[in-house]
Amino acid sequence: MNQFITINDRKMEVVQKGENGVPIFILPGMGCSFEEWFEVTEALSKTNKIIMFHRPGSGKSEIGEEKRTTTANAEEMKQLMEMLEIVDPVILIGHSYGGLCAQHFSKLYPEKVKALLLIDSTSEDLERLDELELPVLRGNSADNKWLEDFQNYASMNEEETRKIIHPELAENQKKLPTHIQRQLIQFRQKPNLYKAMISEFVNFKIDAKMIKKLGMLSNIPLVAIGRDKNYVIQEGVSRGLPESELLMLENMWQQLILEQGKLSKRSTVKFAKSAGHSIHLDRPDLVISTLKELTED
Repeated sequence: MNQFITINDRKMEVVQKGENGVPIFILPGMGCSFEEWFEVTEALSKTNKIIMFHRPGSGKSEIGEEKRTTTANAEEMKQLMEMLEIVDPVILIGHSYGGLCAQHFSKLYPEKVKALLLIDSTSEDLERLDELELPVLRGNSADNKWLEDFQNYASMNEEETRKIIHPELAENQKKLPTHIQRQLIQFRQKPNLYKAMISEFVNFKIDAKMIKKLGMLSNIPLVAIGRDKNYVIQEGVSRGLPESELLMLENMWQQLILEQGKLSKRSTVKFAKSAGHSIHLDRPDLVISTLKELTED
């Protein structure tokens, strides 16, 4: 059931599913809704208590004027755990940018984390991606154009954004229940989402450097699951993108995932066959089985 909990004088949208077992916190990626995790959480809530929240600006969570950083997210999550009276260590899941937030929280508060699962997570060494020569791929996703569009959306009201933003759901999102699909579309039509994403994007490379300086995660059990390099390359080629650039990008991304296996002395790295960046949607079975292994550890 969705609820609202006040953190830093602002309402935060929170959902809890299940009542027993080790608590599992899920941190979605940048611009992603926790509704995407429906299939995974339906299975896991039978044995575990699941907690998800939308960061300020996402979903129905209120946004303030402060910078959206991984530090802010870590402090908000700490306060949320206190408000929910969660005292035992939790299993923490982070997807993409949410994985960077999860790494930061785990380094700041290792005593609060029983285990960490990174799902195709942003790396603390993400700046190495910027060193690649990818003229076509960068031309298709130029940061300046992206920011310009998002700034435009952020300046509108919700009635205006609903008229011009018509999100196309991914194939695996279309397999989710109809009411979840509707919520995913509405999620992308809220102006504050773009305000929050701009702030997260502007700050996350600085955040990554700061997180790296905090060192390793010591003995926290960690599993990093990366996407299927060949699957992503084939999908990109089918859309007319150059195979040479896709190969360069995916080789580096895979290397960064492998290096996440060095963050803790108790780490495992897996790659999800036939999965792209949203592994929880493409291979929910692998996410579920991995989490069951972590809860039994």
